[in-house]
Amino acid sequence: MPARTRRAPVLALASVLTLGSLSACSLVGGGDDESADGAETVVLLTHDSFSLPDDLVAAFEEENGVELEIRQPGDAGAVVTEIGLNPDDAGADVVFGVDTTFASRLLDADALETWDGELPAGAEAFRLDGDDRLVPVDNGNVCVNVDTAWFAEEGIPEPETLDDLATPTYAPLFVTPGPVDSSPGLAFLLTTVAAYGEDGWQDYWTRLVDNGAKVVDGWSDAYYVDFTAAGENPTRPIVTSYDSSPAATVTEDGSATTTRALLDTCFTQVEYAGVLRGADNPEGADALVSWLLSADVQEALPTSMYVYPVADDAALPEEWAAFTERPTDPFTLPTDEIAENREAWISAWRDVVAR
Repeated sequence: MPARTRRAPVLALASVLTLGSLSACSLVGGGDDESADGAETVVLLTHDSFSLPDDLVAAFEEENGVELEIRQPGDAGAVVTEIGLNPDDAGADVVFGVDTTFASRLLDADALETWDGELPAGAEAFRLDGDDRLVPVDNGNVCVNVDTAWFAEEGIPEPETLDDLATPTYAPLFVTPGPVDSSPGLAFLLTTVAAYGEDGWQDYWTRLVDNGAKVVDGWSDAYYVDFTAAGENPTRPIVTSYDSSPAATVTEDGSATTTRALLDTCFTQVEYAGVLRGADNPEGADALVSWLLSADVQEALPTSMYVYPVADDAALPEEWAAFTERPTDPFTLPTDEIAENREAWISAWRDVVAR
C-alpha cells in the first residue's frame, strides 16, 4: 500500500498488503526489444508491492502482441532514484508507483514523455501534470494502523492521535518506515510537517524516537516483520500503513477486521504512471498506461494492491465497504512545497533519528 509504493499500499498508493507473483507471465531481467519467442517487450519499472492478476497481464500481452517485463528494484523511492540516475535511458518503457511525494523528482528531471490517451471519469480530480506526463492510476491515504485485537487482549486503550503516538505509552509500540526510500514513510514525515509545522515537526520526531519508536527502511519491513497483526517476528501493534489496510486483516469467518486505521493521522497519496523518455517501445508504453486505467485493472486494484481506483465507475469489494473507512480531513501539502523542501526535511529528519 500499497504500492500502493502503492500501495497501500498499498497497498499502494500504493503501495501493497498482498504481494502476488507475476513471474508466470512476465520476463525477468533483460531489457531486449524482443522476447525469446519474437514478441516485442514492454518493460515496466515499479515498486516491489506491484501486483495484478496473472490473467489480466496475459490478456494485455495477447491483445497488444507484447510480453510484459516487470522490474521491481524496491520501494517507490528506489524506483525514482534509479530513474534519476539516468533519466535519458532508465532501461524501461513505463514507470508506475510514483506518488505525490516523489512526483516532482521525475518532472524536474524531464524523465517522462506525454501520454497519448484518455483519462477515465473521475481521474481528472487526481491530475497532477497538465501535460499528462504523470497519469493518475490509484489513490489512498497513508494512515497509522493499530492491531485492535492486540490492544483488547492487553487491556490497553488504543491511541487515536499523532500526539498519542509520541508518548512513552505508545511510542515503544510503534514502527514506521523512514522517508528516504519509502513512499509511506515519506508520507508520514509529511504528515508530521503538516500537523506541527516547520517549528514543531522535529521536536515531535525527537519525542517519538526518544520514547522508543522504531524506524525501518521500508513499508514491507514494518508491516510484514514487526507489526503484530501480520509480521513474521511481531513486536509492535502500531504501524504506518494505509486507510485500506483493515480490509486485509478480516477474520476467517468474515465478521470483523482485527486492525483499524487512525483517521486523524492520514496523508493523501496518489500513485501515477508515466511513459519514460528513451522508451524502446513507446507504442507499447502508451498501451500499458492505458491498460492500467482500464475497467478490469481499476477494479482489480483494491484486492491486488489495496488501493482505491481513480475511475468513478470502478466497483469496490464488499469488504471494503464493511471494514475500511476513509478520512474526511486528511493532511496534505502543496506539491510545490514538497518539491522545494523534501530533501531538506529528509536531511533534518536524518539528524533527528541519528542523534
